[in-house]
Formats: sequence, structure tokens, C-alpha cells
Amino acid sequence: MLTILGFAMIATFLVLIMTKKMSPIAALVLIPALFCVAVGQGAQLGDYVIEGVGNLAPTAAMLMFAIVYFGVMIDVGLFDPIVRGILKFCRADPMRIVVGTAVLAAIVSLDGDGSTTFMITVSAMYPLYKRLKMSLVVLTGVAATANGVMNTLPWGGPTARAATALKLDASEIFVPMIPALAMGLLAVFVLAYVLGLRERKRLGMLTLDEALAREPEQETVSTGAGSTRGGSTGGTRSTGTGGTGGEDRLRKDASASGGGTGTGTDADPAADPADEVDDEFQGLDPNRSTLRPKLYWFNAGLTAALLTAMIMELMPIPVLFLLGAALALTVNFPHMPDQRARIAAHADNVLNVSGMVFAAAVFTGVLTGTGMVENMADWVVGAVPDAMGPHMAIVTGLLSLPLTYFMSNDGFYFGVLPVLAEAGAAHGVSPLEIARASLAGQALHMSSPLVPAVYVLVGMAKVEFGDHTRFTVKWAVLTSLVVLGAGILFGIM
Repeated sequence: MLTILGFAMIATFLVLIMTKKMSPIAALVLIPALFCVAVGQGAQLGDYVIEGVGNLAPTAAMLMFAIVYFGVMIDVGLFDPIVRGILKFCRADPMRIVVGTAVLAAIVSLDGDGSTTFMITVSAMYPLYKRLKMSLVVLTGVAATANGVMNTLPWGGPTARAATALKLDASEIFVPMIPALAMGLLAVFVLAYVLGLRERKRLGMLTLDEALAREPEQETVSTGAGSTRGGSTGGTRSTGTGGTGGEDRLRKDASASGGGTGTGTDADPAADPADEVDDEFQGLDPNRSTLRPKLYWFNAGLTAALLTAMIMELMPIPVLFLLGAALALTVNFPHMPDQRARIAAHADNVLNVSGMVFAAAVFTGVLTGTGMVENMADWVVGAVPDAMGPHMAIVTGLLSLPLTYFMSNDGFYFGVLPVLAEAGAAHGVSPLEIARASLAGQALHMSSPLVPAVYVLVGMAKVEFGDHTRFTVKWAVLTSLVVLGAGILFGIM
């Protein structure tokens, strides 16, 4: 009965958010509460929620201070050189912009933190997508899938969990998986290329002049400071994205428009297109008041030290980000009003993400506390035919797709993986093969409603979580299957 109710709870949650009948926060709280009562354990609901909140509190703290830290780093210009390089490649071509999104997300994912990746990627690419009227679910889908493949880095989480759960060395799991993961990343780039061609076909092939002449929406993309600018139509609108790195100016000044109809531009035909890219398609405003060019190397060194400490596990990650955020604010903005302004600028993101994490704590607390997740895992493992025993690595890879989507990584790697490894060992399958296969589903996992970082992504990109899910899941599943297939082809598992 618990197995059926567990699957029913997950299915109800997904249907409600994908059909937009409920917001993710409301669904994460109310649906598990109702099912907890349905299984006759309503009296324990408070205990389950408190336990879930306690388990996720470090994650919430990490995300809160990571958003502040990397928000400040975006504000002061640490990532501007990388962003400019990507945007020069993108120009005004939708196909290049989507491919650039995948490349940028993959590069930034090297730090092992999904929220960081999404903050920087959206900050850089969101203004281009808005200016060219591109689909924002393409932005979130490509970024999430690229980050999911890169999430398998030893310091990203899943590999370390698999190694711990099966008492293996993380390098023995990860290093042989590199060819398969490289194929997965290549699949993401191919996906980005195909989706980019679709966007180019839908919008048409734009030259820089045409893109710059296109009338943008009258909005200011800011870090939440609430500034407004008047447009040529006289209307203004302020839209805070909660961490997009200052006022991202991607609209041509009204005075540059053609005099008669207002639809043309007086572009110099001899002008270098690359200069136009620099001037108009910056992504991050090069003149924002928060830039600190004199402190660039301090900020770069601080970030490198922070990431090194994370990889070496010198301190818990929440503590590192707490210290890093405090130090970054103090050095870059020594005056209290400026510090308050930066915190306020990113408060929207902090509140949204932390609220979503604690709402997810209700879901995971009930799922675990009632015994649903344990019964679901036992049912899934028990459903594997004995004849599949010698192929348990492949079975593990296939099961990793749905299980890491519907469960947390902790639940899968510490609860289910040891059972799968034991079943495989009985048929002569190495625990190393089982561990490697378990990484196949990470491309899909990063779009799970139980992953806090995905709410940073959809929140900053202003995309409904249900829309993101409908668009991304099929592509993420395909990418995960590419990783699994490559692992089988290369004899890794």
C-alpha cells in the first residue's frame, strides 16, 4: 500500500505543477501532507517535517549564501571576461546563442555547484534571449542538462556518494567514466545545436543590424534594485530577476533609431560587427556602478580559494560560503548602505530558493518518514527478473533515471545503490560497474523538483517549473541514455 501511495503522491505532484494547477511551493507542502494523513500517519506529520527541514537546512544555508556570494561576484565583474567571450561567439544568431548557453553552463559547472552555474549562465544569456524573443525554456533546458552531465565530477556530489555508499575510491569510479561522460556532453552540444537551428528557423536568421533595430520590451533587467528607465514610448517597467548582475542593457537607445518610421537604424556600414557586439550585446552592463575592476584579482583569488577549499573539504560548504559572502561584501562594499543594497538586490532569489528548499523538506520528510521511499525502492529492485542479474550494471543505469528524479541523491545512493550492488555481486558484477552505471541518470536528476538549484534556474529565467519540466525531461532522458549507451559501448560497465 505504501508503495502505491508513494507513486501516487509523486504522480499527483507532477501533474499539478505541470498543469499549473498549483505552485511548486504549495504542491510540495500540501500534497505530502494529505498523503501523510491518507496513510494514517497524520499525527507524525510534524515530526517528519521537522526531520526533513533539519536534513535540508545545511543545503538551504549553502544556497542562501552562495547566491549572495556569486551575486556579488557577478555585480563586481568577476565573470565579465568569460561572458564577453561567449557573447562575441554568439553574436545575434539564435543557434550560436543556444550553443553558447551549453558551453557556458558546462564551463561554469566545473565548480561543482549547480546554483552557481545557473546564476552565471542566466545572468549572461537571459538578456539575449529576451531581446531576440527566443524561448526561455530552451535556456533553462540546455543549462540544466549540461550541468547534469558535469554534476558527475568527483566534487559535484553523486560520485562521492556512490564511492562512500559502496566503500570505493571516487577516482576509480570517475576516471573510467570520462569517455562516456564526454559523449554525454557532446550530446548536449548537439542538442543545443539542433534546438538553436529550430529557434533560428522560428525567428529567422538575424543580422546584428536587424537584431539591434528590433523593438525590445520596455523593461529593465536588474539585480532587484528596482531601477526604471523611460523608453521612447513613454512607458516604463521594472523587473527584478534577483541576481542578473546589474542592469543588463540590451536595447538600442531611441536616438539611434531611423528618423522617419522609427524602424530602421543608422548603422555605419563600415563599422566592425564585433564592435557592435561589444556595444549592444554585452549581457552584463559594462557601466554598472557595482563594478570593482581594481579588486578583480582579489575577487578571482578569493573565488579560487573558496572552490579549492570546497574540493578539499576543508570546511562544510555552507560555512565556506557564509565566510566567503561576508568577506566579499566587506572588501568590495566597505560602506554599510552599499552592503545593504547588495543584499537587498539578491534577497528575492534568496527568499524564493530557501522557501522552495524548506517546502521540499516537507515532501522528502513525508516520503522518507512514512516509509514510502523504502517500499518504492524495494518494489523496484524486487521487480528486476533474476535473468537480468548478470546485467545489473545496465539495470542500475536504467533505474538511475527515474529513481534519481523522484528521489534525492542521498536516498538513491545510500538507500538503493547498496541493494543493487549486492544483487549484482551475487551474479559476479563488480561494485565499480554498478557505481559507474549509477551516474547515468544525473542529466535528468538536475531537473528534479527535489533539486534546490533548479529553482534558482527557473526563477531567474522567469520560467514556470511545469513548463521547464515538460520541455526538458525528454531531452535529459535522451542525454542520460547516451551516457549509459557509451558506457556499455566502451566496456566501462
